[in-house]
Amino acid sequence: MKYIAKTIQPIDLEAYNRSGYPEPFRSQVLPREKRALGVASGLTKIGINYTTLAPGKVSSMRHWHTQEDELVYVLSGELILVTDAGEQPLQAGQCAGFPAGLQNGHQLVNGGSEPAVYLEISNRDPKDSAHYPDIDLCWNAPGAPGKFKHKDGTSY
Repeated sequence: MKYIAKTIQPIDLEAYNRSGYPEPFRSQVLPREKRALGVASGLTKIGINYTTLAPGKVSSMRHWHTQEDELVYVLSGELILVTDAGEQPLQAGQCAGFPAGLQNGHQLVNGGSEPAVYLEISNRDPKDSAHYPDIDLCWNAPGAPGKFKHKDGTSY
C-alpha cells in the first residue's frame, strides 16, 4: 500500500481554546488557540501544535518535562522565553529546544501588542510528568495520571 501524505492548512483546522490548568493558572494562558497539526497528519509519536498566543498571555506556567523533548519555533510575532537563566526574546524564524529531564523550567510570554504564532513540537510519552518550579502545581502526579495536583499530591 502506498502512503500519500496529507497536506494541511493549519488555519483550516478547528482551533481549541482550553486549558487543563486549575485557577488561578488557567486565566493566565487563555485565550490561546491551538490547532493539532500532528493529529491532523495522523502522527502518533510526535505532537505538533500550531499555537496563537494573545498579547499579555503566557504559553504555560514555567515547567519542565521528565520524558518529553520540546521545541518551539516562532512563525510570527515576538515572544519572551523565560527560563532559569532569565528572559530572552524570540522572534519569527527563531526556535528554542528543551530536552526531557533538564530541570530548567520554560515559559513563553507575549509581552507585545499583537498575537504571536508558533509551533510546539514534542514527543508523546505516556510516562511523562511535568514539574512547575515556581508554583504549587504538578502534572501526572503519582497515582493520578493526567491530573493537575498540588505538589503534596492533593487535588485542586
